[in-house]
Formats: sequence, C-alpha cells, structure tokens
Amino acid sequence: MLQSVVNAWRIPDIRRRILFTLAMLVVFRALAGVTLPGIDIARLRQLFEQNQILNLLNVFSGGTLSTFSIVALGVYPYITASIIMQLLVPIIPRLTELSKEGGEQGRIKINRYTHYLTVPLAALQGYGQIAILANSSPPVITGFGLFGPYWLKTVAMVAAMTAGTMLLVWIGELITEQGIGNGVSIIIFGGIVSRLPELGRNIVVGGGAFASFFQILAIAAITCITIAGIVMITLGERRIPVQYARRVRGNRIVRGGGSTHIPLKVNYAGMIPLIFAISIMIVPSTVASFFVNAHTAWVRDAALFVQTLFNPKSWLYQALYFVMVVAFTYFYTLVIFQQQNISENLQRQGGFIPGIRPGRPTSEYLYRVLNRITLIGALFLGVVAVLPFVIGEAFNLNNVLISSTALLIVVGVAIDTMRQLDAQLLMRRYEGFIK
Repeated sequence: MLQSVVNAWRIPDIRRRILFTLAMLVVFRALAGVTLPGIDIARLRQLFEQNQILNLLNVFSGGTLSTFSIVALGVYPYITASIIMQLLVPIIPRLTELSKEGGEQGRIKINRYTHYLTVPLAALQGYGQIAILANSSPPVITGFGLFGPYWLKTVAMVAAMTAGTMLLVWIGELITEQGIGNGVSIIIFGGIVSRLPELGRNIVVGGGAFASFFQILAIAAITCITIAGIVMITLGERRIPVQYARRVRGNRIVRGGGSTHIPLKVNYAGMIPLIFAISIMIVPSTVASFFVNAHTAWVRDAALFVQTLFNPKSWLYQALYFVMVVAFTYFYTLVIFQQQNISENLQRQGGFIPGIRPGRPTSEYLYRVLNRITLIGALFLGVVAVLPFVIGEAFNLNNVLISSTALLIVVGVAIDTMRQLDAQLLMRRYEGFIK
C-alpha cells in the first residue's frame, strides 16, 4: 500500500489530484471553525456534557456540531436525500425509466433531484437542531422562533446552515471530479479522523478517571479486531460462476463463449443501515426534548419518560438499535439488488449459471444465496452498532466514544480510495495495492 502511494506521488497528474483533495479537506476544516452568531459556547459545551445523543451526532459531524459551525449539519442531509431517491427509483415509473434508459443524462437528472431534496431536508434538520439548543436548560441560543420578533434571526441561521451543507456537497463533487476518491465520503472521513485525538483522550480518561493499562490494552485489542473484521466483511463476497453461450451467424462467431462470475458482497449495504437506524432512534428523544420544559405536568413527565426510555446508555435502546440495523441491512440490500436486474441482464446477454435455468429460477437462486450471506453482514453490522456500549459497560468507561460505526466508515472509505488510486496506477502500468 505504501509503495502504491509512493508510485502515485511520482506521477504529476495523480499528485495534483492528491494535493487538491488535501486542499479541499483543509477548506472543510476551516469552515468547521466558523461558529454561527448568537451561540453561547460555554453553555454549548455544558449541554454536550449532559446529552449523549448530541455527543453521538458530533462524532459523525466531525466535531462541527460541538462548535455549531455553519457546516454543523455536514453532508448527512445529502446522504439522506440520496437514500430516499434510491428507495423511490423502483416506486416512481418516471425515475425507473430514467435509471434504466436515461444513461448519463438520466443519472444527471436524478442527481439534480437529489440536490433539490437536500435543501428542505437540511433546512428542517437545521431548524430542529437550533430548536434543541434554544429549548435547552440553560438555553444555548436566546431569541428563537419563526413567529415573533426573532423570525429573521431564525431564518438567517437556518439559511446559513443549509448553505453550509450545500457548500460541502459542492466541495465533495469537486473532489470526485478533480481529486481522489468519492468526495462526499472523503469529507465524512476527514471529519471523523479529525476527532481521533479527542476520542483517544476520552478512552484514556473515561468519566474523569484515568483508565488502567489493562483497560487501554483491551480496548486497543478490540479496536484492532474490529478493524480486521470490517476489512474482511467489506471485501468479502460470494462469487457465482456464470457462463456465456457462443453465438454464431453463418460461418462467423458473433460472441464467443466464456465464463465469469457475479460477486455477491457480504455487506451490500455498507454503512447505510447504521445511518438509517440511528436516524430513527434519535427521533423520539429529539421530539421529547422540545417538551421537557413544558408547563403542563403530564406533557413534561411524558417527555422525560421518552428520554429515559431512549437513552443510549440503556440496554433497551441498544437492543432496539441492533434489531433495526439487522432489519435495515436486509431491506436496503434487497432494494439495491432488485434495481440491478441481474437475472434479466444475464438472460438478455446469453449468460447462465451452471445448473440453474435462466429467468425466474436464476433470480430465485440469487436471492436465496444473497439472503444467506447477508445474514453474516447484517449480524456483523448489528454488533458494530452496539460495540461501543458493550465496551463502556464492560470496562466501566462512561465517556468512551470509540465508535465502531466511525471505524466502519473510515476503513470503508480508505479501502475505496486505495482502489481508485490503484486504478489510476494500473492505467499507467504500475503494480498497485489491489491484486
């Protein structure tokens, strides 16, 4: 891998791409330090010490939420919009037609619709986060509301956060076009990596007391095992052999017979089920936070009960989180696999799986194999989701934020980036990282 990086640095074009990617990451981290006006930083830090949900979201935002910068939302509204569009493609005939027959123009139109959907999602999420800070005790933001004397201030803050998200999306697309790797993933990667020093400090000093040498050694070993597992699951695949019939017209062979394989991944869904599950799990607590200071007693008590029930430190929360991750892994994998129409494409191109009839039997066989290998990936993602909680309970470290979900993102993005870097090298006849 290191030799691959060295070879890439010697090529001017690839070196320019790497430097451009690093420059865009510097711009992103500079934007992360621009705090929105009207934020009480001291009260914000106090709120983060008390709210585990905000701490969890802060890890994924790359620390931009703890400073409540103009890019506090990150690129997650765009990711949410992309997921929604992927789910709508098989449902809406117009989108299905664009994805199948639109070619490059169809892809551009679907991407444009994704951008349109990102704006209201970012505005809604930004308003919700501002409302949480305004309703906290003590309030981090004074003067909030769409109806009243502070409506202009509220609109300006929401607009600034929405613009910050769209700016990051634009930077991500620039990285994809002129840099190395997927731009949006690189931004998420950069944000998480920037938090590693603080995460390490939280491991060493958990709950205000220094962790013992045994605890640190055990956590380091678990982290290494988790990374190894992530690499194996990310690269793991079941190869289904495929043969193609030889087509002859007269005395001329139009298409020669050959063999290849269909790679069915163990983890088709990537990190999407984790984002799905955590987005739903934080909704009850987020909604309840609006009513914890209500004047009506039963409303206030109900809000406190919901916050207690959906406390990330509870076993019930983690059990629900595990089940939802497994369920969403199956759901998202089936949605994505269905859109590929592998059995129809094989039949159209004259390909077949040995021992399996073309058409519906091939489709049923592929789904049967996919369900079996997805079980491994789904259970692994579920374990990854609840692993930080288990570590914290086992070693009595309350502030351990070594998010294995973040590790999944970091390792996945690193592997994908190295693959793309290797592809650039292979085009120039270099021996790369992937054999």
